[in-house]
Amino acid sequence: MQDDTITIGELAARTRLSLKALRLYGARGLLPPALVDPRTGVRRYGPAQVERARRIALLRAAGLPLARIAAVLDAAESDGDAGERELLAYWREREAEHAARREAVGYAREVLAGRGTAVFEVAERDVPEQHVLFVRRHVDAAALPGFLAEASGLLLGRLREVGACLSGPLFAVYHGLVGEDCEALVEVCAPTPDAVGPNGVGPHGVGPHGPFAVRVEPAHREAYTALARRRTAAMAAAHDAVAAWVAARGYGRGGPNREVYHPNWATAGPQEHVADVAVPLAVAVSGAGSGGPPGGADDGLTTG
Repeated sequence: MQDDTITIGELAARTRLSLKALRLYGARGLLPPALVDPRTGVRRYGPAQVERARRIALLRAAGLPLARIAAVLDAAESDGDAGERELLAYWREREAEHAARREAVGYAREVLAGRGTAVFEVAERDVPEQHVLFVRRHVDAAALPGFLAEASGLLLGRLREVGACLSGPLFAVYHGLVGEDCEALVEVCAPTPDAVGPNGVGPHGVGPHGPFAVRVEPAHREAYTALARRRTAAMAAAHDAVAAWVAARGYGRGGPNREVYHPNWATAGPQEHVADVAVPLAVAVSGAGSGGPPGGADDGLTTG
């Protein structure tokens, strides 16, 4: 054995980590020993493992899960700046989650005080028939942001691949409540004039290949509320507000709730309009006007 190696007990003493924690980190591949005696199985650790153990403890104190710690340390081993960027990315995600929960608490206070749906302005509009390319998946609240980003990237990438274009902003259709304890089917849709042809596949070859499917989204009238960037953390509250507005007027529902993500989603300031929450109505469409602004959509769309 090398003279500068130490036992797991000595490692625990130097780092103030418990033996249980050190064994867990070893089992997860986070803290492999420098040497293992082939005869006795005794593990020994060198100076590099002492420093790595201290960094693991530091990152655990910051709240990082073990899998994320591995990503930070792996990045830092190749480039210290990359490790810092990985840590900052994690912190930004946690700040976004905190902001969303703060909005949820604020909305819960409004509901408990009987003012829950009064904080959103709801209107009606007509939406024309649209051909859409879409991706669908059953997700819960934890998986939803990742799915929205992944599906948006897949759809935009597929359209670029075949030379097709968008005819409106991306939108997501929710076929049930997506919650902390329940899953629902969610479809992320890309409106495109090239998506559906006489045989169900457009002239550019966009069709039901791989994860994609195509359909015609019928023309409809819908109730909707527009959200500025600062209010996108309150999506759930907006869904409740539009649903309450529809019920209060005695309208029938013509389809599942949806969220429309406008092209400036990733770049907008706090007060800019970036999304709509909408509920299709079971009423005749009064005109052919579009309900949403035309144009493209940004890569990496997500929702809070």
